[in-house]
Amino acid sequence: MGDVAWIAVDWGTSHLRAWLMGRDSTVLDRRSSADGMGGLDRNGFEPALRALVGDALPVPVLACGMVGSRQGWAEAPYATVPCAAPTIHTAVSVPGTDLDVRVLPGVKQDNPADVMRGEETQIAGFIARNPGFDGIICLPGTHTKWVHTSAGEIVSFRTAMTGEMFALLSQQSVLRHSMGQGWDAEAFATGVDQTLSRPETLAASLFSLRAEGLLTALPGDAARARLSGLLIGAELASMRPYWLGQAVALVGAKALSAAYATALSAQGVPTQMADAEDMTLAGLTAAYAQLQGEAA
Repeated sequence: MGDVAWIAVDWGTSHLRAWLMGRDSTVLDRRSSADGMGGLDRNGFEPALRALVGDALPVPVLACGMVGSRQGWAEAPYATVPCAAPTIHTAVSVPGTDLDVRVLPGVKQDNPADVMRGEETQIAGFIARNPGFDGIICLPGTHTKWVHTSAGEIVSFRTAMTGEMFALLSQQSVLRHSMGQGWDAEAFATGVDQTLSRPETLAASLFSLRAEGLLTALPGDAARARLSGLLIGAELASMRPYWLGQAVALVGAKALSAAYATALSAQGVPTQMADAEDMTLAGLTAAYAQLQGEAA
């Protein structure tokens, strides 16, 4: 692997992803493992990295995500908004190893209290790909982020646990008995409209899914889509200051971003979409370019 100039790493709670990068930052190889931060102690990170990309070491490694948390390999203290998306200048070098590993920090907000790790690198990647972008970036996922950016800075952000709530309700609550595996676009739109206009009805509307399944044989696909719509509608109601009158960039998995785009489009909100993994790599690449600039 003599052509590898550096390694980009996205190290989350449940996964480890790495890209072997050439000198012109082209991707030579992509690798992944299940060695996420959540299953490792402090001494487990270096062996996990070597197991995945050891044949390409030693080259500089630039990492983002939960690897920089308090329970990670090396804590990278949060930057505080308003701030630029973290750069190589705020990265933390991992001590106690002969490898050159640098970890990008997350971002925090004191009031209302909020944090992110990993999404800030996606934001940096989106801004790098879309210079001059001012507006709202929404990052749908387990914990969806709504981020106000201006002049290349993260101004403020809020997190909604919508994805985690959907997983818990659809897999571990009484509603699991009503869930299908498919999708019903009309049911999704009905759910969004219901809680976007009346978010206070969310709890009662959720149980109606179970009752309708028992009494009127509500199809499982419709129940699943409406559950998603109810939760996203309630989220949109709470995040109205972020999207009302704005254009929104959606950075996430294609299917989930499409659901948010559909919900926002019904409110007359224009959207554009970008892939989360692509933006993570773009953010890490932008940071590595700064490292090259330091060495020049």
